[in-house]
Amino acid sequence: MCRMKRSIPALIAAVLVAATLTTTTASAAPVHRPKPVVKCEFTPTPENPAAKPVRIPSATARARGTVDVFFVTNYGPFVVRMDRANAPCGVHNFVHLVQSRFYDSTQCFRLTNSTRLGVLQCGDIYRQEEGGPGYKFPDEVTGQETYPRGTVAYGNQGPGTNGSEFFVVHSFANIPPNYTVLGHVIAGMSTFDRMVAAGIADPDQDGPPVKPIRIYKVWSF
Repeated sequence: MCRMKRSIPALIAAVLVAATLTTTTASAAPVHRPKPVVKCEFTPTPENPAAKPVRIPSATARARGTVDVFFVTNYGPFVVRMDRANAPCGVHNFVHLVQSRFYDSTQCFRLTNSTRLGVLQCGDIYRQEEGGPGYKFPDEVTGQETYPRGTVAYGNQGPGTNGSEFFVVHSFANIPPNYTVLGHVIAGMSTFDRMVAAGIADPDQDGPPVKPIRIYKVWSF
């Protein structure tokens, strides 16, 4: 564990450089610029209190630019590039939880690998869809969302119930466009391939992984 801690800065640099080399940038000037900030509505959920001490985020969110979120797991690292313009309140909330260390030292509670759904689900501290941040906020969807390999989106228990739970699509997800898309994995998809190869406890390929999937640490840049 100490060796991992010493090598983390170099690991971050290496993964981010790889992501930069494999990510293309648009050359055309944007025709329309989104609003620089938006107002968000975060509602306390006293019936489902925070699983970890965390404050409700501020109500103002940036609506331009991207943020890279770096994860270190027991299967390896991966980087997610989140789009503030697509989901300003969702990204604002996720960064807030990262900075509050909400996701540090947690486990991903569900792995699926069926013909319909191939995702890793994380962010629920109790692993029973009750271990959230103690608040919820509305969806940011258009009805046109798709969820190809590498997509990162919020999980929910119905409209307007976003909190801390999220999923990463490791193969495909044939699901309705009801889930707010945060961004996409830009480096480290092989980490998810290793997770899937390690197996799922349920013979139906939907449930806890055979070997626990642990998130050690998360940073945002």
